[in-house]
Amino acid sequence: MKKIFCSLAIASLLAVNASFAQKPLTENDFYQLRTLPLPEDAILEVGGMTILPDGRMAVATRRGEIWMIENPYQKDGTQPYYKRFAQGLHEPLGLTYRNGSFYTSNRGELTKITDEDGDGRADVYEAVTSLPIVGNYHEYSYGPVFDADGNMLVTLNVGWVGYGASLTKWRGWLVKISPEGKIEPISAGLRSPSSYLINSSGDLFYSENQGDWVASGKVSQLKKGSFNGHGESLKWTSDPASPLKLTKDQLPDTGEPVATAGEKIPHYQYPACWFPHVLMGISTAGMVEDVNGYLGPHFKGQYFVGDQGHSKVMRMQLEKVNGEYQGACFPFREGWASGLLRLEWGLDGSLVGGMTSRGWSSTGKAPYAIQRLVWSGKTPFEMQEIHSKPDGFEIVFTKPVDKETAANPANYKVASFTYKYHHQYGSPIINTEESSIKGIVVSADGRKARLVLDGSFRKHYIYEIKPEGVKSADQESVLHPVGYYTLNAVAPGDQVAASQFTPFKATAAPMNHEHGAMQASTGKTTSTGKVTSKKRVTEMPADWAAPDQVLTIGTKPGLKFDVTELQVKAGAKVKLVFNNNDDMTHNCVIVAPGSVDEVGQKAIGLGLKGPDMQYVPNSPKVLFHTNLLQPESSESLYFTAPTQPGTYTYVCTYPGHHTLMQGKLVVVK
Repeated sequence: MKKIFCSLAIASLLAVNASFAQKPLTENDFYQLRTLPLPEDAILEVGGMTILPDGRMAVATRRGEIWMIENPYQKDGTQPYYKRFAQGLHEPLGLTYRNGSFYTSNRGELTKITDEDGDGRADVYEAVTSLPIVGNYHEYSYGPVFDADGNMLVTLNVGWVGYGASLTKWRGWLVKISPEGKIEPISAGLRSPSSYLINSSGDLFYSENQGDWVASGKVSQLKKGSFNGHGESLKWTSDPASPLKLTKDQLPDTGEPVATAGEKIPHYQYPACWFPHVLMGISTAGMVEDVNGYLGPHFKGQYFVGDQGHSKVMRMQLEKVNGEYQGACFPFREGWASGLLRLEWGLDGSLVGGMTSRGWSSTGKAPYAIQRLVWSGKTPFEMQEIHSKPDGFEIVFTKPVDKETAANPANYKVASFTYKYHHQYGSPIINTEESSIKGIVVSADGRKARLVLDGSFRKHYIYEIKPEGVKSADQESVLHPVGYYTLNAVAPGDQVAASQFTPFKATAAPMNHEHGAMQASTGKTTSTGKVTSKKRVTEMPADWAAPDQVLTIGTKPGLKFDVTELQVKAGAKVKLVFNNNDDMTHNCVIVAPGSVDEVGQKAIGLGLKGPDMQYVPNSPKVLFHTNLLQPESSESLYFTAPTQPGTYTYVCTYPGHHTLMQGKLVVVK
């Protein structure tokens, strides 16, 4: 009996081990998040962060303080120690340490802060220069970053008055500030330039957020005299100090594709890398270059970019073609605790994230946090790089591929798209086109797959590349099977002859398109690309004398409706007026009880078809909906209330919004 029992136990254990071995790998298998415990008497809403040479971490908070953190790496399980160093600042959104002093950009001042007596607390606050403001909430100031000559680089938000406005001098610009405080304007067209860096080659880049004039998140190189797209900053180009003389009336504010509009604008700087809105994140923020391979030698020389709204870190790989930067972005690590605003390298090689979500709601639920991302030493199976080729793209993988799956065109998907250029907030994805793959060349070592595409290439378009069916040599799936390559120019070189294509078997399983770029729309689409249905009726039905009830819902900052609960009678004729008072795009969708998360996830899964479908999935759980509304616009919706009493939900299904932006529609008898 004991022998039989042992045999059964061993068999059971083997079955459990086999099940564990087959469990799909996740981000956490390769990169672990470690949370720093925070003191109860401090509100560490991180606005700026820097690592000191002795390993201490300094954090500037949006509440106007600077805190010193000793032992941030929690060696041997010990706790960090916190001490307040400075206070009385005005929402600093940057922090740098140089020659024994801290420098930070407040809303209205670039400040130098020094501890002269060495007691661990600041005792000298010096204004390097003033940064004029009028009090508009959107007038954030970021930095500084020191250049090689000891000058300070600062970026300045535009204000917000319906659409962005450069309310005071040099708002919407990168400026250089000398040690004596003299301001020199460098580059225009910025909207919300929350992070920027000088890379190892000495080139300056900044990350930008979607908004008016800005179709989507992006990373662009900043050059003297360049224009980066936001028209309101051009208010100051008539000033003798301006390095460019472009005026707002020279901009093609028509909604034509960014890809062609930029060619009509003198000094326009195309992004080095677009971060497609929603498909990657919703608010690009802090970024760092990994010159040491801290997160694995396979990503050495690449960049890691935070997203504040989606509480995630993304990866960016750049290359130069015809002297200009372009490249690809990839998902990397989700699940950070709060809105990820700042990134820095710890002295132990960990990636330190400083977070805040007040006013800028995020998927991370904590109001603020500090976490470190640590590489486990294991190499994930990923697209390491994507390179432009004269006849397509070459994917470099982190591990050798299974050559049978890698040679099969059915295991890839390539599509391209662009955005509109206009003063309105953001842009839908436009001009989507799927590329046909003529053939594939897999390198002898299995690390590269060169995709040869049929047809011409579209300059300044974004290419979505998805190797969803490709396996590694040891049968791992690609951890993040999507990358977005910004093609500003097609690389020169030799094309691949058809005789060089790697043979493949046509029996491979078709890839899953559930979240693909070319997912078919199940709604009816008009000539303008808008999806219509009986769930969206914007004119009062002819057989109504008048609505039984009129409801009004508005929006307010922080991903919120201004009314959180409404009540209607079962079967009532309802007119719902939805006013988008926010500075972001929103819709209003009424869903069945208990289905808000399901509908929200389906909206995220719409991929490149989402904008055409107004981010309203084809689901029986969706009862009624408006279209996506631009800021300061309105739409009326007519519907008959459900006959079944209960608590229904109205929600914004724009991806990234549904977890926070909800209200109750209570149906009563």
